[in-house]
This record gives sequence, structure tokens and C-alpha cells, in this order.
Amino acid sequence: MKKLSIAFYWHMHQPVYEIEGTYLMPWARIHAVKDYLDMALFLDKFPKLKLNFDIVPALLDMIIDYANGAHDIHSELTISDVENISNEEKSFILNNFFSSRYETMVFRSENYKQLYQKRFSSDVCNLDDFSNQDLSDLMALFNLVWIDPIHFQRYPRLQELWDKQYGYTIEDRNEIINIQREIIREIVPTYKKYISEGRIELTTSPYYHSILPILADIKTSVKSVLTTEDLPASLGMYDDAKEQVKRALDRIEEVFGVRPKGLWPPELCVGPKTLNILAKEGIKWTISDEGVLANSINFDFVRDFQGNLSDPYHLLKVYEYQSVPIDVIFRDRSIPNLINFEYAGIDPYMAAGNLFDKIKIIQSKLLVSPDDTHLLTIALDCENCWENYQNDGNDFLDRIYSLIDSDETLETVLISDYIEKDEHKKPLTKIYAGSWIDQTFQYWIGESTKNKAWAYLKTTKDDFEAFVKENKHHPNIVQAKRELFIAEGSDWFWWYGEPNNSGQDFVFDYMFREHLKNVYLLLGLEIPEKLNNSLITKYEMPFKHPSRPITPRMDGLLSSADDWFYSGNISMLDGPVYRESKNIDKIHFGCDENNIYFRLYINKNSGEISFAERISQFYIYLRNATKVQQRAYIRLISRTDNFYPILSEKFENELTLTLVKDTFYPPRLSKVLHQNMWTLANPEGLKITNKEVIDVTLPFDLLGAERGDTVEFFIANTDMGVKNTYIPQEILLSVTRD
Repeated sequence: MKKLSIAFYWHMHQPVYEIEGTYLMPWARIHAVKDYLDMALFLDKFPKLKLNFDIVPALLDMIIDYANGAHDIHSELTISDVENISNEEKSFILNNFFSSRYETMVFRSENYKQLYQKRFSSDVCNLDDFSNQDLSDLMALFNLVWIDPIHFQRYPRLQELWDKQYGYTIEDRNEIINIQREIIREIVPTYKKYISEGRIELTTSPYYHSILPILADIKTSVKSVLTTEDLPASLGMYDDAKEQVKRALDRIEEVFGVRPKGLWPPELCVGPKTLNILAKEGIKWTISDEGVLANSINFDFVRDFQGNLSDPYHLLKVYEYQSVPIDVIFRDRSIPNLINFEYAGIDPYMAAGNLFDKIKIIQSKLLVSPDDTHLLTIALDCENCWENYQNDGNDFLDRIYSLIDSDETLETVLISDYIEKDEHKKPLTKIYAGSWIDQTFQYWIGESTKNKAWAYLKTTKDDFEAFVKENKHHPNIVQAKRELFIAEGSDWFWWYGEPNNSGQDFVFDYMFREHLKNVYLLLGLEIPEKLNNSLITKYEMPFKHPSRPITPRMDGLLSSADDWFYSGNISMLDGPVYRESKNIDKIHFGCDENNIYFRLYINKNSGEISFAERISQFYIYLRNATKVQQRAYIRLISRTDNFYPILSEKFENELTLTLVKDTFYPPRLSKVLHQNMWTLANPEGLKITNKEVIDVTLPFDLLGAERGDTVEFFIANTDMGVKNTYIPQEILLSVTRD
């Protein structure tokens, strides 16, 4: 069997959360203690293991800033005396310190779970329901659950603080933050050590994670987008793209002592002008996605039912771009999707075994290859997926590294080392301009709100350049340019408009406009009035209860969305990694005196993960909370033995909705005949409309609910009959028949 080289390539990125010296969000600090150090420490356990990391300089600056004592709003509150904080600060704590993954973080702490239940049992949060001790415990537990479990072994005091669970003092909370700072201080020295030992290759990205093809060539970037309305004809940011690359290389060399040979283009976005910029800045190689390669060489990567490539050869080669001297590698897109979206839901040893099997299948198909060298590139973010795993993904990573380490026909490599030795590179005559998502740039440009943001940026850029032309020696030009470069980052445009929702989009909107406003403030110019107004025209909470009865038009059309204004809703939030695997974007629910109403927004982009015709089933489990009747446990298959609170509950009715691709099958209503036995029920009056959304009308009478009765329910989503998601996972939703 021919030897297969594997490049694990982990990308580290956070946007700039700092405004005028204050960090508005904690995520750079939180991920620094959860991901960035422990991902490298695996090298201590596996002597043959080699890893590739990419770090965005803006994130590096934040890591160094935290190591030197910086705070964010969350950490400042954490070390504050709860006896002296204001009601406004208490509200902030209750609204922001529950931002933790429920099943992998909240659920493992009895106290955190109890506080969570109390906080989200209703829309209205009463400060009087939470004692100062509750707030103290909440802040301590939030900061503890975000620390990677490996650090509890390295810092025994952390384990002691975790075991406490109740009665945290201000001294405890100060100690937690101080230990976090100690962990953060280890990051740069650890990477420098492994770089010097030849165990890590470190690359970088444009300084503020800008989408290079958009800055360099907006005309090419807007092909295949929804709309070009409000977009400027040109951005004039080609030189900015070059400078962001050069500054990034300089910064990494300054901190680590080594100038990167490779560069990770943000969101794996490339194009002809992008490669031209990178080559001129001395970059030896870069990376993009399988889909971009397919379009560049006019080759279809065909996968079987299990997602295995029928012919992986072209994906395992290094390509020499013919227009400028730069090499390009392309990642396998199936494996990152599995790691990001699928493997978290199954046993980590089974997941690692499945990945290892896929690697060996790829290797087995190289017997007919004319070459002796082949590189499988497994490239993805090293931060956002692990919070979905138990034990922060450590069991999965430990197992897959162990399996590869013990196989003499496999090796992990540093990408530059492999490229320099490769004698079988393939010519690349053209490069398709695209990203890792749909091979377009539509998640950052070409939607109405995103386009307005680009227009605001363009106006500020023009005003800045006009000022500099007349005032070349102004003392604040460098600072103003930094603010402008920050605003060129990808994250602002990702969260603006459709389809992504962070749950805190208004904060991203505020930060984007503040960075633009700072350009004017630093230069002493009048701030355009439009920058004082939010670009977000409609803000929808990710979760809320119904505020009054509704009788919506159940036509399955988005045009009737206003009928659901007073409904309850729950949104499936997107993290920084787009959730291709989620089947529902959001759910609205409400009732009038006769019916319960549901509106399901289906994720039209789901289905790529399984590479097959996905069978999606949505189960709505209901029970009368006012009158206890015969009940039974839910009837779903789970991938793991992880226990969720909802599994301990019993229900009276089960509504099943089945969707195969775009085909909707007749619904099925079941009821409990007697304990633990279900039977089909008469669905008379049940109405389903499936068009742009799925509308469900469910009569109260079918559930045996009379006036004054409260019906509790939750929704479960399955893929191919296996439980995928509980919505919600921690509490039951409810409506009351008036």
C-alpha cells in the first residue's frame, strides 16, 4: 500500500471585539483557554505527530493583550463584588453568562443547570429571582465550563473550584480569571517551542481576516449573488488587501521569529488576483476547498452513499499555479464537515474509527496512481466545533491521532516540508474565484444588508483617502487606517442579513459602525449621520414565548410572516461555522382558542453531509400539563448514550412530519393507548401546508385539551431515523388554550 501523507491544518480566528480599549465580547479569551493551547499539547503525547496551525494576527494581538492583563466586560464583571454591581449589570449577567452549549457544558453542572432553568422558564427575567450568590455562582461556572478539561489536570486548583459548584466567592472568581490568564500566557511560548522542534508549521491570514477576492476584485466576486443593489461599482481596496497580507506576515515573524511560507485565505476564498497578491508578498503556498478545485480543473468529485470519493487522486495533489509562482493545495471537504457537524453526536471512538476507515479507503484507491506521493489535507477551524463534543473533543482527537500514529503506512506532515519534497506537482492553468460555501461569496456580499455595509465601508474609505491626500502628516492616520482595516474583516458581513444568526447580531452591527465612526473621530471629521443608525432593520430574539394569541394565515408563504409577530419562536443559531447539517433554521409557535400553530423554517442548504437523499423527520411530542393522562416515553433512536433532560419526560401525543428532499409525506398523529404503547390517532382537522415554509395547524380537540389547559411540547429532528437535535433540549415549550 502506498504511503499517504496527512496534513492536519487547524485555523484559529476571532474578530476584533475591542472598542476604544474595551473588549465587548469574551470569545477570544474563552477560546484561548478552551482550544488554542490544548490543540498543540497533543504533540507531547504523540512524538511522531506533526500539525499545521494558522493564526490570524488580530487574534494573536488579543491573546497577547489578555496575557498582559486585558479584560472584557464579562471578565471585569466576574471579578467584581456582586454586592456593589448595578441592576443593569445584573441584567447583563443574566442575559450573557448562559452563552454555553447546554448538553456539553450547562448540563454537566447541577447548579448551572438549575440557574439556566430558572432564567429561561419565561421571557421576563425578574432580578429578584436571583440572589447575589446565584449571580456569583453563575459567573464562576460560566468561566469554568469554557476551560478545556485538560487544564483541570494541569491546574489542580481548577478541579477544586469546579467541585465546589455552590457558594463561589469573589476570591474564587478572581482565581479562575487568573488561572485563565496563566493558560493564555502559555500559548505563544508553546507554539514557539514546537516550531523550533519542527513539530508545527505556523501560517497566517490577512491581518483582520478580510475576504481577499472581494477587496481585490468586487466585480468578479458578485457573480452568482442574490443582488448587487446598493453595492459600489468598485471598492478601491486592492492595495488594502496587499497591505493586510504584508502586515500579517510581519506580525507573525515579529512574535514567533519565523516568516510564514503559507497563508490561509479567510473562508478559503481565492481568485486570480488573490493568488497574484500572495505570490508578490513571497507566499509559497495557499489552500482552498475541493469545490474550487473541481471548478478550476473541470472535474466532478463523485462520492458514494457514504461520502467516499470514487477517485480521490486529483484532490491529493499539490498544484503549481501557472500565472504566478505559488502552489495551491485543496482540502477534502467531506472530512471537515463530518468533524464539524456529524461526529460530535456519536461515541468519540466510533467517530475516530469512522474517520480512520475513510482515510484508509482513500489510501486503498491510490494503488492505480502513477505517483508515489499523495497529500490528504484535513483543514478546518480548531475552535468552534469542539464545544459540541463531550470532553471538548479531546477523546476524538486522541483516538484519531493514535490510530494514525500506529499505522506505518500513514504519516502526518508539515505542509511546507511536503511541498518542497514533492516531485509530482500538477499544473493549474486557472483558479476559480470562490469560497468553501457553494463556491460563491454570497455569505459576505450580494444580500441587501451586507451590500449596505459594504457601501458604508466604501464611503469611509473614500473619506479617509481624501483626508490623507491633504493631510499626509496627521498624527492619527495610522490609527484611523487600523480602524478601517478592522472594518474590512469578514465577520461583520457574515452576520449581517441572511442567513446567519449569532443571537447577538446587534452587537456585531454596533462594533462595525463604531470602527467606521472611529476613522472620522481620529481624523477630526464629522461623522455621517447614517453611521449612528443600525443596519439591522429587524431584530428577532433567538428564543421567546408567545406574547398573545394568534390566528395566522397558514399558507406556507413567507409573505404572511407578519401574522406570526406575537408568536413564540426558537432559532437554531449558527456559530462561526455554517451549520449545513441543521434541518431547521427556526420554529414559530402560537395558538388561538381552537388550534396550536407551528411554522417550520427548513434549512434549504442541508443535505450535503450525507451525500444521499436525506430523510428528515420532525417529531412534535405534546402533553396536557393541566390534566395528567396516559403517557409514554419518546420513541427515538439516539446515536449515543448521552442523556438529555427531555428523555426523562413522558408525553401523550406524537406528530410526525416526514420530508425527503423537497417531497413532503402525509403526517402521522399518534397517541398513547396505555402506558408505553402508542397507537395511530384520528388526524381529522390536522392541516399541513408545505411551500416556502411548513405550516402546521393542530386542533386542541385532537389533544383532548379544553379551555384553560396548558399544552407542553418540544420538537425533535432526525436524520435517517436517528435523533439529530432536540428543540429545545432543556425546557418544554407551552401554549394555553383560552
